[in-house]
Amino acid sequence: MNKKLAAALSGVATLTMALSACGSSSSKIDDYAKSVCDQVQPQLQKIQNANNSITSVSGGSSKPDDVKSTDSAAFQQISDAYKALSNAVNNAGAPPVKDGAALQQNAVKELNDTSTAYAGLKKTVDGLNTGDQVAFANGLKGVAGQLTTLSKGGDDALSKLQSGDVGKAMAKQPGCRKASGSPSAGSGNPAPPPATQAPSEPASATPSTPSAAASASPSTKS
Repeated sequence: MNKKLAAALSGVATLTMALSACGSSSSKIDDYAKSVCDQVQPQLQKIQNANNSITSVSGGSSKPDDVKSTDSAAFQQISDAYKALSNAVNNAGAPPVKDGAALQQNAVKELNDTSTAYAGLKKTVDGLNTGDQVAFANGLKGVAGQLTTLSKGGDDALSKLQSGDVGKAMAKQPGCRKASGSPSAGSGNPAPPPATQAPSEPASATPSTPSAAASASPSTKS
């Protein structure tokens, strides 16, 4: 079941990716991209590390208590990282492009919403009873379902933020490139922290998560 978590989490990557796939031009736009990207890389690495920790207990030999504590800590780490990304976009101000203020506000809201959603998943995992293996497995299945819904949710604002000249400028910034050690993402939504993955290549700032087999249930070994 924890493998399902890792797989579902991979869908959320699109959100972070928006912060790393952008483009060139004026010095004002370059300065804006640098101000955001300098703060992005550490958070992307935290998301990738959280992804890796969830994957580490996705095998069939992990004990329920280990799965629970690892997933809980990872969701908190991802929540904190998205909050930090939101602060980075907010503190950078509006990008110097048409409708920049609206793009910024929408991106900040999406990142905050994602942070809140992961905090909610942590709370859910914390409430799971590892003493009842069937109930625990079903609970993780429910969490995976929430992750799937989360991964489909509003990445439009972030996609817009990463478009045009701002996107090209971001693509040139080291801080907006893929986190070190992250496997290359496939097509579509990459897999960021076990709950998210990163899409595309060079310009992708989102960490990618190993895609897990769609079914398997987490180990219920005691």
